[in-house]
Amino acid sequence: MESLVGRELLSRRVRAVKPSGIRKFFDIAASMPDVVSLGVGEPDFVTPDNIRQAGIQSIADGDTHYTSNYGTLALREAIADTLHRRYGVRYDPRTEIFVTVGVSEGVDAAMRALLDPGDEVLIPDPGYVAYEADVVFAGGSVVPVPTSVADQFEVKAGAIEAAITPRAKAILLGNPNNPTGAVIGRDELEKIGRLAVARDLVVVSDEVYSRLVYGDAHACIAAVPGMRERTILVDGFSKAYAMTGWRVGYACAPAPILEAMLKIHQYAIMCAPTMSQAAALEALLHGEADVARMVASYDERRQFFVAGLNAIGLPTYEPKGAFYAFPSIARTGLSADEFAEKLLFEEQVAVVPGSAFGQAGEGFVRCTYCTARDKLAVALERMGRFVQRYS
Repeated sequence: MESLVGRELLSRRVRAVKPSGIRKFFDIAASMPDVVSLGVGEPDFVTPDNIRQAGIQSIADGDTHYTSNYGTLALREAIADTLHRRYGVRYDPRTEIFVTVGVSEGVDAAMRALLDPGDEVLIPDPGYVAYEADVVFAGGSVVPVPTSVADQFEVKAGAIEAAITPRAKAILLGNPNNPTGAVIGRDELEKIGRLAVARDLVVVSDEVYSRLVYGDAHACIAAVPGMRERTILVDGFSKAYAMTGWRVGYACAPAPILEAMLKIHQYAIMCAPTMSQAAALEALLHGEADVARMVASYDERRQFFVAGLNAIGLPTYEPKGAFYAFPSIARTGLSADEFAEKLLFEEQVAVVPGSAFGQAGEGFVRCTYCTARDKLAVALERMGRFVQRYS
């Protein structure tokens, strides 16, 4: 029966997608004592109290029923106001925004709304592990666009253009990038925008780390001239507001595209959790001080951890966004998988192989620094011993 299920009853698409490389090491680490986990990208902060209380009050008030498929109008209006204030881009909250179950649902719905079998999606490599799966589940094909540490892993319009074929339909960007922490600057976004217009491509931009940018302000591709009408913008609350378990995000797009995505949302999801939407509204209205506090803490940890990695012999460029460091492990002579596995079992530090995020990630590992500084210090000490042993 096991053979029958594995080979005949399951779809080719599902069988073609490998399990997440992130969860593999997380699950092993969870079963071991004294592990310092730098594996899962989850804030170590608890959701701020006023946001939690808004969710609790929603339940206490009996707001436990479905909302509109689009989500509550109050939240959509707050999202529209926030995007206009941040980027100067205006979305109609009634027809161009809907509330999703996290950013993950938004990316999945975008792929399923856009793709026919064989359509190609260009994705920077390394890139978030779910992107390839979302494309495959929708019947499309992934075309990796390599990035390199020489450019601090910023994807270049020229590299995207070189990968375009007549079957190309969309470009899927994570900006800032998971796993590298790379940020696509305004100048490069404008070049990508001109390319998308010239080649009639849609851009799906995952901006869940948009508030976690260090230095220059985050630039949104929907604000690039000519791009609002061919951009699907997805963002959410998990990272900036420490709301991973609330599972709430949003998608913004021109009404005809959004309506197609909403069909999928209607049948698969119905609506995002009502109490989570109440909490998200509170986050947008009164959460800025908490975001600033958390981002300042991540920035301090970023500088400490990156300096520490460089000091122990793992060359690491300074990430400009998110909360990931992406050190080179070349001096150890180990593959990314070997490095992660040996480090976990020999020194009880969990990281994720860069190869889990694409071929261009081989030779690197992803380390999250959204954990307590004292744990980062312990991790650096253990990793230093490990590097000395294998150098």
